[in-house]
Amino acid sequence: MSGLRPQPDRIIVAELSGTVSRYARWEPPDEATTAAAVAALRNLAKGRADLLAEVAGLALGFYDGTPDAPRAANKAAFCRLAGADESLIPGWVEIGRERAAQALLPPFSQPRQRRPPRPR
Repeated sequence: MSGLRPQPDRIIVAELSGTVSRYARWEPPDEATTAAAVAALRNLAKGRADLLAEVAGLALGFYDGTPDAPRAANKAAFCRLAGADESLIPGWVEIGRERAAQALLPPFSQPRQRRPPRPR
């Protein structure tokens, strides 16, 4: 399970992530919302349980311990109901946690130390 996927898979993951984000809220969803979300995800995933697991795991891992954790749990629930491969989700949770930790690091474009002056 690597962080980089073939381009078509990455596009599908982006579409799945966007779609699940439109349906997921912080409170538990109603039946109509759940049915619509699951149908939309199944349509986009076209049987790719591995990609649904990726979306679910990344959401759970990235937002673990944050105020967005309930929304991430709803995203994962939709993906699970749409047929995500349960055995792959824990691995993607770890990758999501790693990505969250990396997101907290300062960017290379703004180092903490000052640069020496340029010679003239």
